Amino acid sequence: MNCPSCGAAMRLHSDEDHLTCDYCKSIFFPSKDDDGVSVLVASDEECPICALPLMHAALAKIRIRYCTKCRGMLIPMGVFMALVEELRAGDPGTLIAPTPDVHDLQRKINCPHCHHRMETHFYNGPGNVTIDDCETCELNWLDHGELMRIVRAPDYSGESRE
Repeated sequence: MNCPSCGAAMRLHSDEDHLTCDYCKSIFFPSKDDDGVSVLVASDEECPICALPLMHAALAKIRIRYCTKCRGMLIPMGVFMALVEELRAGDPGTLIAPTPDVHDLQRKINCPHCHHRMETHFYNGPGNVTIDDCETCELNWLDHGELMRIVRAPDYSGESRE
């Protein structure tokens, strides 16, 4: 992407949710889509569902990789719970999620990073979600809507979200 101010190349620095111009040092924050995701630049990884390039993106100021077609999200395990808590703090409301479909467990997708088969399993928390993860790369793949089902699910930990 080129700088809207001077036309020079913009750069994405690791763990930032914006682009910086190499020449005039302007900062650009992309607008958010309907999911609250700010799409930054293309990554060198492909979506395990669509086989299109994943995009570096930011959600609640946390960096993820995102597919602009199927709207799936590749989220590092190390920031997954922080992202859920950050989104919960925004008071997204409560949703009683439907029972997960056992057929989802039969899906076989490969990790966008290492290309090995991801493990598909029920998420061990609220939300009734089936997720895919790669323990080697420490990445979770969530299909469109699954993150918000986790965020909006009643918290079974006994703690209130006040």
